[in-house]
Amino acid sequence: MFTIADKLTSGGNNKLHTERQTIASVLFYQTQDCCKSVLQAFRFEGTVEPALAVISDKSIKKYIRATDVEIVIIELNRSNNITEEAERIKHLLPNHISVIVIGSEDTITTIRNLEAMGFYYLLWPATQQEFSDLFSRVSINRQHKKGLGKDRKAKLISMVGSKGGVGASLLTAEVAYQLSADRNARCLVVDHNYHNGNMDIFMGIKTTEKRNIKQASLAFSLDSVSAQSLVNKHSNELSVLALTSDDLDATALLEYTEEVMALVSSGYNFVLKDLSASTDFSPAESSYIKNSDCIVIVVAPTLSSLRDAARIKAAISASERPSAQRVMVVLNAIVPEKYATVTPEEVVKFLKQPIDVTVAFAPGMSTSIVAGKRISDTTLKSARGLKQLTAKILGEVLQEKPRFTLFNRSGHGQ
Repeated sequence: MFTIADKLTSGGNNKLHTERQTIASVLFYQTQDCCKSVLQAFRFEGTVEPALAVISDKSIKKYIRATDVEIVIIELNRSNNITEEAERIKHLLPNHISVIVIGSEDTITTIRNLEAMGFYYLLWPATQQEFSDLFSRVSINRQHKKGLGKDRKAKLISMVGSKGGVGASLLTAEVAYQLSADRNARCLVVDHNYHNGNMDIFMGIKTTEKRNIKQASLAFSLDSVSAQSLVNKHSNELSVLALTSDDLDATALLEYTEEVMALVSSGYNFVLKDLSASTDFSPAESSYIKNSDCIVIVVAPTLSSLRDAARIKAAISASERPSAQRVMVVLNAIVPEKYATVTPEEVVKFLKQPIDVTVAFAPGMSTSIVAGKRISDTTLKSARGLKQLTAKILGEVLQEKPRFTLFNRSGHGQ
């Protein structure tokens, strides 16, 4: 029996490491009982058995990198909260894959939550016939491009700078790298700084220029192929859409960018928009923000930045937007504390919202960026805040590292 866990860990001439394989389905399981029952259902129907792997983030990441799979079966019988676990795993899976979750939570809430994610749910224990019927329905839905998952879309994250120079572009690049490199999620960074900006430097792609769009391009209809040709692929998991034009204004470029993004976004888990305030239009007045799953307002510890952030937050609050949309506030300390003109307490009071993440000032940040280093991978003080931001976007809680002192090392509390 082919076991994907063995293939992933073996060495030598294993083709799984050098070329992608197409496998109809894979089962990530927690218990032997579930694994055995699923295999029996496949054998009973005489269909090709799924590849197998004990579920873990590591096995999912490695498997998705090495294969082209159509249907993923995930057992979550041992999970304390199926919705939370499925939400956490979701970003590891490409949007084109159909997902069947097996679990023992018999609640309408769980079923609805998974349906909202585009996942099918099978209540466990289940008979072989029940599993076979569901798997057959999922396969048929894939053939006819219908059912759950057909419209599963990328999570749209808007990084909004309260004013120019507050670090929205840097934060966008750092979050994108963490999601793609550390979480194996496919990310598209959309650079809305059409005529300026340093996203290429922050992304470490200094030799890549923005794609120049001519006025004549507007006369031709875009399709998925032509749209994808405008995207710069930085790695298998990370791409950048950066446009410019000598004869189009910011509004026309915005509309064109949105059209391109709509055609390519289904191939990504996350789309991160860099909406620095140095752009030629006001993010607070732009209707496309309302479609974001998460809006991150980046504010610096200055009075002018704080006032602009308040205006942006008020505009967002007054607009029609999805009920599940989250609005986060990030305080990015772009100057040393002694040069700050507002305090964190004043930011909270003025915005009437807690600060979700604080990114500390780090004197060596510019040097690290020029050297092509990822700030979140360094020992700089700002690295902690950048990791917290990514965790917050994913709905995770970044665990604090224990602080060892003379007292707690000897067994006494502080």
